[in-house]
Amino acid sequence: MSEIIEKVEKDNVLKGGEFIIRESSTADTFIPEEANEEQEMMRSAIRDFADNSIFPNYTKIEKQENNIAKDLLGKAGELGILGAHIPEEYGGMAMDTNTNTFISEEIGGTASFSVAVAAHTGIGMLPIFYYGTEEQKQKYLPGLCEGSLVVSYCLTEPGSGSDALAAKTKAELTEDGEHYLINGQKMWITNAGFADVFIVFAQVDGNKFTGFLVDSDAKGVSLGAEEDKLGIKGSSTRQVFFENVKVHKSNILGKVGKGHLIAFNVLNIGRFKLGVMALGAAKRNAVHAIKYANERHQFKVPISSFGAIKHKIAEQGIKMYATEAALYRVSKLIQDKATALWKSGVSYHQSKLDSAEEYAIECAMMKVLGSETLDYVVDETVQIHGGNGFSEEYPAARAYRDARINRIFEGTNEINRLLSINMLLKRAMKGDLDIVSPAWAVQKELAAPPMRNKTAGKYGAEIDTIANLKKIFLMTAGAAAKWQQDGKVDLRKDQEIVMNVADIMMDVFTAESLMLRVQKLEEMGKETEVPTAIMKVFIADTVDRVRKSANDALCSFIDDDTLRIMLMGVKRYAKYEPVNVMKMRRKVAAYLIEANDYVL
Repeated sequence: MSEIIEKVEKDNVLKGGEFIIRESSTADTFIPEEANEEQEMMRSAIRDFADNSIFPNYTKIEKQENNIAKDLLGKAGELGILGAHIPEEYGGMAMDTNTNTFISEEIGGTASFSVAVAAHTGIGMLPIFYYGTEEQKQKYLPGLCEGSLVVSYCLTEPGSGSDALAAKTKAELTEDGEHYLINGQKMWITNAGFADVFIVFAQVDGNKFTGFLVDSDAKGVSLGAEEDKLGIKGSSTRQVFFENVKVHKSNILGKVGKGHLIAFNVLNIGRFKLGVMALGAAKRNAVHAIKYANERHQFKVPISSFGAIKHKIAEQGIKMYATEAALYRVSKLIQDKATALWKSGVSYHQSKLDSAEEYAIECAMMKVLGSETLDYVVDETVQIHGGNGFSEEYPAARAYRDARINRIFEGTNEINRLLSINMLLKRAMKGDLDIVSPAWAVQKELAAPPMRNKTAGKYGAEIDTIANLKKIFLMTAGAAAKWQQDGKVDLRKDQEIVMNVADIMMDVFTAESLMLRVQKLEEMGKETEVPTAIMKVFIADTVDRVRKSANDALCSFIDDDTLRIMLMGVKRYAKYEPVNVMKMRRKVAAYLIEANDYVL
């Protein structure tokens, strides 16, 4: 294989974004099939919790009767769900990242209740754990772990969404120098209706973006009515108003003027977990699709016997299986990095924060991937249900409504696509990643006669194809960066180009993760017939998507003879062995239909 894509040293943890210039091995990923007994027990406990406590009460949850969501958060705390990522000295259990990923996936299957859990454990608890003083941690974290306290994160305002630093909420120091008076308005605040403490971002001295811990019963705090939302109706969402709210300076979270570090850094792990939770929701939804397809008869046969329905069931499974491979690969990267940092002497909370920041690119991609996979699954589940899918009497409708928000919060998918490439280019400019050399090597390779792919082994075709797709990324991203440097394109304005490049990067990461999963199953002696079918269909489709994304991007900013060479390069690298995708999809569909369950 070409030396353009280098191999990772066995004792070397991949840097964030480095996958695009390196060849990973099965040792670099974790797959769900490796789950240990403790992880399986935790998953089983959460499924029982969902089946016995969440779904039987879902009408009450969606109507938000008697603060039932808060009571259920308390039960989740008793199971250890809320404190699984917090050290024991603060009331938690400090489970590893992979175990927390399993927990997030299972909680993701609890529909809109999962939003309450995610907001509480993620953007709620993590700012205190990462940036709080010892006194703040001891005061709040034990109660937050057990669920006796609920925290809510107040960032968004009517005039500032994606542009969070444009917030207008003010915090003015009082004459005694001991307190701040907070005035302002926040909106779309999850868990606001029953929160005990708010994390509030405000401008000190007009331009020092700062985080504060504000108790919900503080004088001057008031709430708007519950928002009438399209979906996630079981999640409390309100405006929060602050009118001369007096807060002691000891309630500053982090440092004055450094609130942006809190706001942005906690979003890294939040985005990753959102992707994982979306996968959990997709899996539970796919079960409804499979069971309905087997139960519903038309023309005296179950509709699951029709090719068009088989295609939908198979494609749901293929997308979820590939997404799962990518998510658990990132989970291991974060876990390995945190472990390495902690062993080197970095504090536990700092190692967690730094490891999530290291893989900010991957976390942004996983948010997009998970939410868009869920969107596909719920849409096709409605379609499989036909007219019944449009009825609130069936679970397909609610899941369809609930899913839509995931492409918006934790940063819209558009923002996350732009961020992923922006962060990659910044790392390259700072010298943290050498993307320039591999990009130039691709350009030189284009000038040489084509060489036949030659990697030996059962997965040689897949290894070569993914290496070539990485070359397409390097070629396209490198050209865009050069044209930007020469002033021929403005990537800040021409966002369509960046979006195309981001899609290539996400497709490559997902395809490689899927291939590594199948290879690892082979090494473990597990059944690989269906996973191999999934892999071949996904990679075949990925090649087509990457080809189109690259062509669209290149044609957007190159208008000279270089374009012809670049397009020929895309054509040269965007190749994979012929795949009978219908046969492969039917193999996947048959496996799921026979099981009458999502069992991948």
